[in-house]
Amino acid sequence: MADLPPLIPRDLLFGNPERTGPALSPDGTRLAWIAPNTNNVLQVWVKTVGKEDGKVVTADKKRGIRQYFWAKDNRTLVYLQDSDGDENFHLYGVDLASGNVRDFTPFQGVRATVTDLNPEFPSEMLVSLNLRDRALFDVYRLNLRNGALDLDTENPGDVAGWGTDSRFRVRLAQIQTPDGGAEIRVRPDDKSPWKTFMKVGPEEILEALTFTKDGESLFIKSSVGRDTAAVIEKNIATGQEKVIAASDEVDAEGVMIHPKRYVVEAVQFAPGRASWQVVDPGVKEDFERLSKVVDGDFEIANRTEADDIWLVAYNSDRAPGRYYKWDRRAKEATFLFTVRPKLDGLKLAEMKPVVITARDGLKINSYLTLPPGIPASKLPMVLFPHGGPWARDEWGFNGYSQWLANRGYAVLQPNFRGSTGYGKKHLNAGNKQWGLKMHDDLIDCVNWAVKEGIADPGKVGIMGGSYGGYCALAALTFTPETFACGVDIVGPSNLKTLIGTIPPYWKPLRAMFDVRMGNVDDPKDAELIKNASPLTFADKIVRPLLIGQGANDPRVKQAESEQIVAAIEKNKGHVVYVIYPDEGHGFQRPENRTDFNARSEVFLGEHLGGRVEPLVGDRIPGSTAVVRVVGHKE
Repeated sequence: MADLPPLIPRDLLFGNPERTGPALSPDGTRLAWIAPNTNNVLQVWVKTVGKEDGKVVTADKKRGIRQYFWAKDNRTLVYLQDSDGDENFHLYGVDLASGNVRDFTPFQGVRATVTDLNPEFPSEMLVSLNLRDRALFDVYRLNLRNGALDLDTENPGDVAGWGTDSRFRVRLAQIQTPDGGAEIRVRPDDKSPWKTFMKVGPEEILEALTFTKDGESLFIKSSVGRDTAAVIEKNIATGQEKVIAASDEVDAEGVMIHPKRYVVEAVQFAPGRASWQVVDPGVKEDFERLSKVVDGDFEIANRTEADDIWLVAYNSDRAPGRYYKWDRRAKEATFLFTVRPKLDGLKLAEMKPVVITARDGLKINSYLTLPPGIPASKLPMVLFPHGGPWARDEWGFNGYSQWLANRGYAVLQPNFRGSTGYGKKHLNAGNKQWGLKMHDDLIDCVNWAVKEGIADPGKVGIMGGSYGGYCALAALTFTPETFACGVDIVGPSNLKTLIGTIPPYWKPLRAMFDVRMGNVDDPKDAELIKNASPLTFADKIVRPLLIGQGANDPRVKQAESEQIVAAIEKNKGHVVYVIYPDEGHGFQRPENRTDFNARSEVFLGEHLGGRVEPLVGDRIPGSTAVVRVVGHKE
């Protein structure tokens, strides 16, 4: 590996970004962004456009702010923050005129999400809260001036998501049905009873987007009558529908809808890289020109009320996020900043879309990242399955892929069956296949990489978070000799206890788990659930295992890691277990993220032979890591 480029310090990949997430105020006079303060905690900054008067307007103590946006009144910045990863987000407002910060939802154990904003109602917001019942989200109307919260729409007991019309009325409800399917309900105004508009079984993809301006039709993502989800417009009274944008290859992903005119402007599709199908002629020239600014996939991150200025985010495999200001009148792009400028000029690795055929003929769209500077022959490899599992990997800058490739590993990220984005057949092929065909897909991907001469069969590791962490545990229990080692980050070990401890507000989504994973309460699925749980076969683990867990994880509870560690200990096995007391489902604080990745790097280097930037001391400064080593190495 002598020809590899110099080691990229972990801090450059996993530390806080220098700047990210810019957003113009609706009137275009001020620019906000996220950047660390002097204590290296991410805060929201604001400056006047055309001046250098940028200043911090928030004062988060520890976790850093990652979600914020402008209210429509041009003077309030709103952000969401939880407590040490518990995902019970509070909604905060910063009054830029006075500098005051107010917690709009100061309720313990309650989760706030934003339902909608509307420029015609600048001093109001619609907010969803599970205040009345922890399992259900009602919609409240929030007055930004005095903080008053008034109940607007009560959840009848099964609504998972809400939508509004152009007049800022809650007229749309998205439901997960008891059989795991989906239902869309609408009402003619915000006082009338709900009526079913569309209802499908669990095999279909159905998601309501928004109303047309006149409120008489809905834009919907739907797979009804086709394999892939298209964007359609459907009339509420007549049921007549027309296809707005579709691909036979993949589902519609990003849908750009004009915030005032309520028309679909463009739809994104991403088989390998992402591209836009332009629908509205009014943005055709903008999209054509934006596609030529730099080599990268782009999306419109923010736009002014007048729609004369867009902020555009470019994503590329060998360049972290770059932001440009796009002047629509002048048709001119102005570079704003790159998220991690210290990576500019470094030799980064190319991410290539590859298609792998599974043993039963299913096509697995995947992404392969190879170390730059050395031949792609019999390399140590890290298989990196995504979380979800009802999610997907995408092309673009990935800190983990770059880090591992820089250390000398090939990195393979498969969109195994059950992943979203590739049509309903691909999605449904994963039903009740945890630990079965979904796992076979991972093995088939490893075998492909070995057959292609890319991977050394004796030096393949597996690493992932959430469902990807489950994959790591499954790999070391179901196929104990295939992988040289595994790294599990917040992965479940027992599917029965996983479902038994999900947050109350996941109740409407439970039916989807029953269909796609198996019903932990149904005796007919008992054997399936037991055999798909790595904990059942913990005695089969013979390869080295590293586990990372957040103590406050509401999705995959600490017990999921604790119980497999206990089983390994009982079986006189070996595992290194790292818990972070101030983290949840994944590691948000850069000190903790870098700490666990440093431990992973040393671990992978030891068992796969890649390069290592040493971990100096027993932990990264500022990290809260608590390490437990069970058993002794051979």
